[in-house]
Amino acid sequence: MFIYLNGRLVPEEKARVSVFDHGFLYGDGIYETMRAYCGVVFMIDEHIRRLFRSGELIKLKIVRPPDEIKRAIYNTLSKNRLKDAYIRLSISRGPGEIGLDPGLCPKPTIVIITKRFKEYPEEIYKKGVRVSIVKTRRNAPEALNPKIKSLNFLNNILAKIEAKEAGVYEAVMLNYRGYLAEGTITNIFFVKDGSLFTPSVEAGILDGITRKLIMKVAKGNGVKVEEGLYTPESLYGADEAFITNTTLEILPVTKVDNKTIGNGIPGPITGELHKGYKEEVERYLRTGKI
Repeated sequence: MFIYLNGRLVPEEKARVSVFDHGFLYGDGIYETMRAYCGVVFMIDEHIRRLFRSGELIKLKIVRPPDEIKRAIYNTLSKNRLKDAYIRLSISRGPGEIGLDPGLCPKPTIVIITKRFKEYPEEIYKKGVRVSIVKTRRNAPEALNPKIKSLNFLNNILAKIEAKEAGVYEAVMLNYRGYLAEGTITNIFFVKDGSLFTPSVEAGILDGITRKLIMKVAKGNGVKVEEGLYTPESLYGADEAFITNTTLEILPVTKVDNKTIGNGIPGPITGELHKGYKEEVERYLRTGKI
């Protein structure tokens, strides 16, 4: 495997960053996860725009322009002979003296990792998964702006530890006010009486690219969509539920804690939306547009 590292494609065993890199020392940096289908990186421009937004929010100057980053992603895929792939683009503050001052780091570190995409087990899409509402709360927006897709993932890792200890697929975090927020790497949706609900950005969530597309698909299919502040009881009482991200797409949830969702099987609206999402992917592969 070859890794893109600061403008060069190097074998993975030679892809090394400094122990003084502030991404390692402090989690100071940003990232994006993408998925390539048939050699096309899905919604790459949207991901790169969000990357630059994250950079602006933490005052991290991304020294390479968007078009160059885009070419670097495709060159990394090509070098690794990948068509269907997982892509991780990380930019840290870079190496510098020990200390919190960003000015200590003259140049960021840019890394692109591409791996062959391994399909998720078909069974989990047919049967759905169990999630748990955990004790770890999502960082308050006033403490860490959720628009920043940050390398500092300790909040999510603590929630993931709870999920693993509970034996569930994903953790669902509440915000500091006790409303539903998001999973460790996912956004959450639920269906009630034919309408689709999802926590709003005011709940302190990352405005997921997949999340936005699913809401568009739902509205196009005549499904009413509502964003708001919801209690755990709203999720427990849902007819259907699912979690989303770039690689999972739409994964049905059939149990939350010990509460069965609906009939305990993936629901029809979930299936309809996943079909619509797949159609949007196919359209993008043909036209490069959504």
